[in-house]
Amino acid sequence: MLGVLLAVNAGIAAFGSAVSREHIDGWYASVPAPIWVPENWVFGAVWSTLYVLISVAAWLVWRERRRRRVSTALTAYVVQMVLNSLWSPVFFALYPAIGSLATWLALGIHMLLLLSLVVMMSEFWQVRRTASILVAPYALWVIYAASLTVAYAVVLP
Repeated sequence: MLGVLLAVNAGIAAFGSAVSREHIDGWYASVPAPIWVPENWVFGAVWSTLYVLISVAAWLVWRERRRRRVSTALTAYVVQMVLNSLWSPVFFALYPAIGSLATWLALGIHMLLLLSLVVMMSEFWQVRRTASILVAPYALWVIYAASLTVAYAVVLP
């Protein structure tokens, strides 16, 4: 099951990269970046690490299924992964079509993602505390990424 979770998360990462790539070199490269935005390669390195942590956390919860009720925790995991997978197409691919509205929609996705992460971390904590702790860096990164989305939403036409 760990392999399945890693593969699913790798697929989500590949999807996000595929829908973002042309826009990162296009409109995104041409707009002023917030001073706290890292180099583009940092995003790939951080997300790769976070997806592994998220996969391991979900796997630890899944392993408890015979001893505890884990359906709510795993449902929260799926919900936040769906929201996670929506951000890149909305932020990057929709911007050329609908302008700054795309950045505001992406920020809304970030807020829903954070809410779902709080639920997931709480549910993971009840099942396997280590799983919840493994997800904490992901929650911090999503907060940081949301701050970047706010900055772009404010300055983009």
